[in-house]
Amino acid sequence: MCGIVGMVGKSSVRYDLYDALTVLQHRGQDAAGIVTCEGDKLHLRKHNGLVSDVFRQSHMNSLLGNMGIGHVRYPTAGTSSTAEAQPMYVNSPYGICLAHNGNLTNDDELNEDLFRTDRRHINTNSDTEVLLNVFAHELQQIAALQPSPENIFEAITRVHDRAIGAYAVVALITGHGIVGFRDPHGIRPILFGQRETPLGMEYMIASESAALHVLGFDVIDDIAPGEAVYIQSNGKVHRKQCAAKVIYSPCIFEHVYLARPDSVIDGISVYKARLKMGDKLADKILKARPNHDIDVVIPIPDTSCTSALPMAHRLNVKYREGLVKNRYIGRTFIMPGQQLRKKSVRRKLSTIDLEFRGKNVLLVDDSIIRGTTSKQIVQMARDAGANKVYLASAAPPVRYPNVYGIDMPAAEEFVAHEQSIEQIAQYIGVDWLVYQDLSDLIECASGINPRIDRFDTSIFDGDYVTDGIDASYLARIRSLRNDGAKARSNENDAALMELHNQV
Repeated sequence: MCGIVGMVGKSSVRYDLYDALTVLQHRGQDAAGIVTCEGDKLHLRKHNGLVSDVFRQSHMNSLLGNMGIGHVRYPTAGTSSTAEAQPMYVNSPYGICLAHNGNLTNDDELNEDLFRTDRRHINTNSDTEVLLNVFAHELQQIAALQPSPENIFEAITRVHDRAIGAYAVVALITGHGIVGFRDPHGIRPILFGQRETPLGMEYMIASESAALHVLGFDVIDDIAPGEAVYIQSNGKVHRKQCAAKVIYSPCIFEHVYLARPDSVIDGISVYKARLKMGDKLADKILKARPNHDIDVVIPIPDTSCTSALPMAHRLNVKYREGLVKNRYIGRTFIMPGQQLRKKSVRRKLSTIDLEFRGKNVLLVDDSIIRGTTSKQIVQMARDAGANKVYLASAAPPVRYPNVYGIDMPAAEEFVAHEQSIEQIAQYIGVDWLVYQDLSDLIECASGINPRIDRFDTSIFDGDYVTDGIDASYLARIRSLRNDGAKARSNENDAALMELHNQV
């Protein structure tokens, strides 16, 4: 899960790109980057940290040009080192910068092909660099001195033929334009819009519609699975379907947790989907416990607030925000490493004791992944004086690894792994635990887009929408990306940084 943005404007785009990245900050807090194009010259700034920390005024002053792309990173493949911050650049052909959201599942094979057949060297462990070089190689094979839209679309067709996995991409071709494209399953979101200015029409590509709306852009459309949109530097827009076979399969977890509630993804309102999740979950509670003794519904902020409100209404009990969030602590789920996540929970949340004292409390969360955060929050509720603590999850149990760009590589790290609901409840320490049914979740997220064939629900049912996800692949990513591997990687990064500082 990362955030991407690209823009072709009539004047400087640096502040619009910066503002768009702040809107998309929830999609990645590890690193941020912007590259702009001024004629045939590129200007790049990227580093580890939040958008507001990475870009100082001196950096913004150097980001000249009417065209550019940006990225906020949340690491799944690779490490948290600055070398793997995006956008990434390759010189040949033309000079191409690329940023992407997702995860390639055949990056090892592509890396080998790039080295042995395409004669290209990959310098990092990032699958983004692999994807960039595949695109650059294919474009170099077919394009002339000036790449035509058809050249670019043909190169993307060849990328689709080679790459497997999830990828929503923005790429900048120096002096020519910006292209956005999406994998043939449309797993990760990407859309584009336009804004009328006195100087003419401007265009933006972004991960979520909220980034467009905040900056005054009107959404034109989602980029369809397998489709590419090429916006030339002069503002001319070209679209083409570049994949031979398309199965529209967006990730359902975008609606559960990842996306902002004010975004519309694949024609479906995230806010409305979450409202429906609350209704469905309340119906399940009423069916299982028609004479429930719940006194109050309290959401675990922020994502679950939208679902908790209709739950309280349907259950005919009070809705109270008894947990207060520190807005200056990032999303604990996307922090790299379990120890860091555990330390952040009590820094992030505090209780309003009067909303808990002597009451039977139903806590509502968007999902339960590792369970350690939930366990700490339940204990906080008991410490605040709750009589009984119940917990409802707006999503089903997470039992399987995610391979499409969400940091869930090892099933053994999930609280629901090979555990019954009763065992999970006992571990978390609640008096009763209820999960959303998968069929209800799919119904909530379905919306009114008839083009969607199915959702990627692999973290709940183990049904992966792309080929090649077998036991050996899952074992490999588990060994490379589990919390232990991340801890070792972060230690190595810290040691290298200390050595660099000493030198």
